[in-house]
Amino acid sequence: MSVHGVETIMKKISIRWKAEHTQDQSGKIAVVTGSNTGIGYHMALTLADKGAHVILACRNEEKAESAKSRMLKTSPNANITVQILDLADLASIELFANQMKKSHKHLDILINNAGVMIPPKSVTKDGFELQIGTNHFGHFALTSLLMPLLAVAKAPRIVTLSSIAHWSGQIDFEDINGVNKKYNKWRMYSQSKLANLLFALELDRRLKAAGSHIESLGSHPGYSATDLQRHSIARILNPLLGIAPVKGAAPTLYAATESDALIHRYWGPVGALEARGWTGKANITERAADEDVARRLWELTEKATGIQFVI
Repeated sequence: MSVHGVETIMKKISIRWKAEHTQDQSGKIAVVTGSNTGIGYHMALTLADKGAHVILACRNEEKAESAKSRMLKTSPNANITVQILDLADLASIELFANQMKKSHKHLDILINNAGVMIPPKSVTKDGFELQIGTNHFGHFALTSLLMPLLAVAKAPRIVTLSSIAHWSGQIDFEDINGVNKKYNKWRMYSQSKLANLLFALELDRRLKAAGSHIESLGSHPGYSATDLQRHSIARILNPLLGIAPVKGAAPTLYAATESDALIHRYWGPVGALEARGWTGKANITERAADEDVARRLWELTEKATGIQFVI
């Protein structure tokens, strides 16, 4: 049977697992990027409620503090810290990582969740197109800089969020920032989400080759009804088609905490078009599984960010 055929069968297997089924996380330290709203909020809240010390890594301090206050109303004994992180600014990422190294001796869970979706054409502080710059380059840099903390944790995991939009994505190696052709925000978003999954899988291969005990996985939230769609007309369909953010958060929490998650590298809802449904083994497309493309993207990203990813 072909790889595609195996994946087609695998993705139909689902697990009736909810965020509330997350096991005790006492003693663990977790960073969740973009955790002041949407699925990131529910990832952070669940991990904190289960005993982890959770760092809300967010760009907007006021919104992050407000999210923390809401979480503490739900879980009064939670250990939650707000730390500013702007993934569209490499200097901010470096400052965040340095502060983490000063404040913490290890990092058990890194969830690369934050992202932007089809905003008006704009660039990051470092001149990258906003979506590839934030969604991929920013998380690549963050993960690289936090590797020393992950390396000393007992059973560390990195979960990078992709999207069903990665199915239509292609990496434009000649023009990854989309400056040489008419700007297409959907094309750029799909490219960034494909880059996220390519990164998660390539990092897994490199970690294994190096004999590291750090685990790298990917996940996606299906079609979750969140503020991420604020720039899209599709937001009007959220009440009808979207799944609740807490359900969209479940595949990532599963990937970040469950031992059985290590049998596969990409988790998400596996109902119709993987837009909704219970958590299961999400489909890894041929483009996402292409090791040559992943290697080229890794090298391009190191050159663009000026960061050599050391494992």
